[in-house]
Amino acid sequence: MGKTVVILVLGGILMILAGINFSGNISSIHWYHRRKVTPEDVPKYGRTMGIGTGIIGLCAIVTAALEAVTSRNMDAIIIAGCVVGLGVMLYAQIKYNHGLF
Repeated sequence: MGKTVVILVLGGILMILAGINFSGNISSIHWYHRRKVTPEDVPKYGRTMGIGTGIIGLCAIVTAALEAVTSRNMDAIIIAGCVVGLGVMLYAQIKYNHGLF
């Protein structure tokens, strides 16, 4: 039960960060990950990073909910969400920051 609560809280935090990034506020992203993003690309970069963060957060919440209801290990959902979400974030990083750093 403790693991489920931690995953749920983490998912909630990630969803809040996703909303902040999606709205165009990219200040929660480390400066060296956003230093080459042009001012006109900030909304698109924030939206894409928000989508990636939101995917991870949503999968964490779904995992916690399913584990609470079924009492089974549903780690595959959160792993798949991390892979997809990080892929979206990597795409945004390469496209709008012109590289990883």
